[in-house]
Amino acid sequence: MDVRFGPEEQIVWPASVLAGILMCAAVYDITREVSSRCYKGYNGLNELHKLEWNNRGFSTFHALVAAVVSFYLLVISDLFSKDVHGAIIIDRKSWMSDAMFGVTLGYFLTDLLMILWHFPSLGGKEYLLHHGLSMYAISLALLSGKGHVYILMVLITEATTPFVNLRWYLDLAGRKDSKLYLYNGVALFAGWLVARVILFVYFFAHVYLHFDQVRTVFPLGFYSMMAVPPAMSAMNLLWFRKICKGMVKAMSSANRSQCVKTD
Repeated sequence: MDVRFGPEEQIVWPASVLAGILMCAAVYDITREVSSRCYKGYNGLNELHKLEWNNRGFSTFHALVAAVVSFYLLVISDLFSKDVHGAIIIDRKSWMSDAMFGVTLGYFLTDLLMILWHFPSLGGKEYLLHHGLSMYAISLALLSGKGHVYILMVLITEATTPFVNLRWYLDLAGRKDSKLYLYNGVALFAGWLVARVILFVYFFAHVYLHFDQVRTVFPLGFYSMMAVPPAMSAMNLLWFRKICKGMVKAMSSANRSQCVKTD
């Protein structure tokens, strides 16, 4: 694996990892300050709930940034457009993708340390597996400069995280019977279906259609590309099953409440 960096990369990725860690710390503090002043129920939470509340604040912020940057690089920019650049798609990258991967590594590292420190209160073994696989794949792409297009595709799936976090916030605030909780559940279902199920189908189709390029990746990267995405996809499908059950339960409850009001 070639891990030689030019002057630009030597500065961008280490600085962006640190920026990701500092971002998490800053948004954590901002979430705490804003919540304590704008939401009366925050001060009544126990310390563990406050910790997770603030943690989900920087989780949401990172998810929005990662999804927007990934969408820009994949869809709006010409970085991966055909016949625009000389390099094959598997080798294309930019300072922005390097920076985004570094920030994401900083986020995952911060979140993982918090999960381990308070294990299993902030997440169980599935979160450790998810974060571990994500950090491993991103590190390989960042160090080798290979496969940035596929890491960016996966980072778009972070667009569902704000809906997951809002569901947790509403649940903790005792708003499970509200319309917002129901609408958020529907949005989570639709978003998860598009970003974490259908997008992965496109991901695997893209790998198949560009398999001649994928095979040029160094052995560790190639076999990781064959193993990590299917594992991530399997976890997404398991979580999607839980989301479907939760949405059916929520809609059934809403229908029963409507019937009671009608009677």
